[in-house]
Amino acid sequence: MNAWLLAAAVLAVGGIAPCLLLGLSGTPHRRLAGLNLAAVGTSVVLLLLAQGFGRPSYTDLALDLAVLSPAGALVFTHFLAGQER
Repeated sequence: MNAWLLAAAVLAVGGIAPCLLLGLSGTPHRRLAGLNLAAVGTSVVLLLLAQGFGRPSYTDLALDLAVLSPAGALVFTHFLAGQER
């Protein structure tokens, strides 16, 4: 295991797990914050894994996630706005 894979493992456990817990409970606004933070953390973990395995073609998935995650957050916000009174 090299330093890239170790950093990805530490970030996956220490960074993404709390974001998922935040996204699964709480108010809708806190869930949205958890969703955004988890998307950023997942993109970084995927980039670290691509570097650790020495496969630059794996960076495409991380870049796709980085581009598409704000669109998912906008869809979530659209449905969130319909629930407020």
